Amino acid sequence: MLPACPQCNSEYTYEDGAMYVCPMCNYEWNETTIENEQVRDANGVVLQDGDDIIVIKDLKVKGASQALKQGTKVKNIRLVEGDHNIDCKIDGFGAMSLKSEFVKKA
Repeated sequence: MLPACPQCNSEYTYEDGAMYVCPMCNYEWNETTIENEQVRDANGVVLQDGDDIIVIKDLKVKGASQALKQGTKVKNIRLVEGDHNIDCKIDGFGAMSLKSEFVKKA
């Protein structure tokens, strides 16, 4: 059984030499890549797509008149690559990206 795509969760992956390939989003990876790309919260807990998180400190939001308050619960996150590795929608703020170091798993 081949692993599902870590990018889009497609089950239609295939092997190409030492790499896995997803025909749905064209993402390529190997087992080492998966281990290195784990996203962890402020407490070191591994996060996954669909998890609920809680913001652990007040965060200033560019373009907003108010800060995102500590204790705000965010549901159904999506993990992405980059500095801000969590994409989510927050009531009152809309779609935004967060850094995993400022959240904990709910």
